Amino acid sequence: QVQLVESGGGSVQAGGSLRLSCAISRYTYSGGPTAWIRQAPGKERGGVGVITYNGGTTYYIDSVKGRFTISRDNARNTLYLQMNSLKPEDTAVYYCAATQMWSRWPPALSEYNYWGQGTQVTVSS
Repeated sequence: QVQLVESGGGSVQAGGSLRLSCAISRYTYSGGPTAWIRQAPGKERGGVGVITYNGGTTYYIDSVKGRFTISRDNARNTLYLQMNSLKPEDTAVYYCAATQMWSRWPPALSEYNYWGQGTQVTVSS
């Protein structure tokens, strides 16, 4: 059974930074990408960033480009999201997700078949 466990969420003032981690257990990738996805109150889930298994290719939504960095350490089976210059609109529950089968880049949300439980990020103005 694949398990993804996020950590690192919390409350921060606008302009601050947080680093999210996602520990991935019992999963051997065959080139599968992993992603950070968030859901703000009253809104649908939406992708934030995606990274390929070897870390060579990344994708970010426009609103986080230049502020967020996604990375992964395959030796530690851990996915990261460094979030800088946080804004109140970044407030959301952040999920990590993984897929073994995808048909497009970036993968559609429906193509992620493994999800973490989520970690809350709250940015105050």
